[in-house]
Amino acid sequence: MHPSRRIFLTHITALGASAKAPSAMAQSSSAQVEEASETALALGYLHDTTKVDSKKYPQHQAAQRCVNCSFWQGKPDAAWAGCAMFGRKQVAAAGWCQVWAKVPG
Repeated sequence: MHPSRRIFLTHITALGASAKAPSAMAQSSSAQVEEASETALALGYLHDTTKVDSKKYPQHQAAQRCVNCSFWQGKPDAAWAGCAMFGRKQVAAAGWCQVWAKVPG
């Protein structure tokens, strides 16, 4: 199994037990993800997609931002919003992590 997929599945399983509906999480979330947190480090999360190390994360593309990821739980114009990968914490719209997934459609 690919390492990023394994990380994704691990985090989804852990979050599944305590997750609320996405809209409720986005409204009640106030704490922002710290880049130095264990989960952020495991997922390669940064508040600014332009600072992602392309050698460490070759799958990263400049247009990939949290705001255009399928895990984003906020409005398109929000600066911060909830993310399914980070439970009740918020990520930056301009951020990125290695489980970024294109919005279907």
